[in-house]
Amino acid sequence: MRLLKHVAALSLLPLLLGVTAQAQSPTYGVGRAPTEVEVRAWDIAISPTGEELPVGSGTVDKGSELYLSKACAGCHGTTGSGGIAPRLVKDDVGPDVDPWRFGRVLPIRSPYATTVWDFINRAMPLGQEGTLTPDEVYSLTAYLLFLNDVIADGTVLDEKSLPLIEMPNRDNWAQVPDWFPRQPRLQGYPY
Repeated sequence: MRLLKHVAALSLLPLLLGVTAQAQSPTYGVGRAPTEVEVRAWDIAISPTGEELPVGSGTVDKGSELYLSKACAGCHGTTGSGGIAPRLVKDDVGPDVDPWRFGRVLPIRSPYATTVWDFINRAMPLGQEGTLTPDEVYSLTAYLLFLNDVIADGTVLDEKSLPLIEMPNRDNWAQVPDWFPRQPRLQGYPY
């Protein structure tokens, strides 16, 4: 009886292997691989060097106006805190304040100002992502950096000045590998 069970199981094995092979077969003919041009168009991430930043500029004053008019205050609070979304300003101000004790406040915890610009550009305003112009993103970035004592009032941010900003948390962040435009991100990293 035992031998009969083994023979029956072995006779079903080719059938099961055939079903598995059919399930993995790419014969549907749906879709296509993207072209190199399409992949480059989707690569909208901004590196720490800012080489991919678009032409534009913004100021703290314009950013203050936009913060109220573009629904930022509706989620983050009129002063950058107290809303239903994460706070955007640190509790204390001044050069001697430890940026690690403020939680996830992007405009102060980010190691690069270009990261702040990139996040606002791709993810805000919620539900209307990608609708801000480069000038609006530069202005909102300037306003948030001003609120967190990173830049002075009257500073004009553009594609050249933004990457030069020294963020307070630059030395406390994990090292970012060297990156050059049109290269895959995190090349050689295991994750």
